Amino acid sequence: MHALGDVRGRDVLELGCGAAQWSIALAGDAARAVGLDVSIGQLRHARANGDVPLVLGSAEAVPLRDASFDVVFCDHGAMSFCPPERTVAECARLLRPGGRLVFCKTTALVYLTWDATRERQTRTLRVPYFGIGRFAFDEGTVDHQVPYGEWIRLFRRNGLVVEDLIELQAPAGATTTYVDFVPRAWARKWPAEEIWVVRKS
Repeated sequence: MHALGDVRGRDVLELGCGAAQWSIALAGDAARAVGLDVSIGQLRHARANGDVPLVLGSAEAVPLRDASFDVVFCDHGAMSFCPPERTVAECARLLRPGGRLVFCKTTALVYLTWDATRERQTRTLRVPYFGIGRFAFDEGTVDHQVPYGEWIRLFRRNGLVVEDLIELQAPAGATTTYVDFVPRAWARKWPAEEIWVVRKS
């Protein structure tokens, strides 16, 4: 949450809010939070969990006005499921000057070291870095990955400047409910998740 900065009194949009746990928590911190999701079912769960404004729509074409938000953020969700060239452009459109886009996503390393035959994480690079793109999974979800240089160029094309890239390391003794993500020992040595913090210039 610290990557978002002080959200009190700020207009905040959560892309791909799901059940809107983050939006509800931020509203409790005096943010004017709005949750957006493409799933009616997820928004029904969100409505049952708390009282924040909710919008049905895609992160690729958000049905909200230009320059409406001080912060746009995403915890996995839309910034992973949608093509980055579309979501980054939409975020830039929605942000006010000086506003921040903050999003957490799976690192490319997770895909580069995945053994698809044995269905497990390894310590060996198995997929070429150049040319990484859209990964599709049996349950119907997708994750879009691009090389780091392309992320930076994409931000710059949309008037966004990188402030930080936080590569997360699992703390010693950490536990997780996401047991099918990466092994804890792996996440102690290599980042499985990263948080981008960019600002609209």
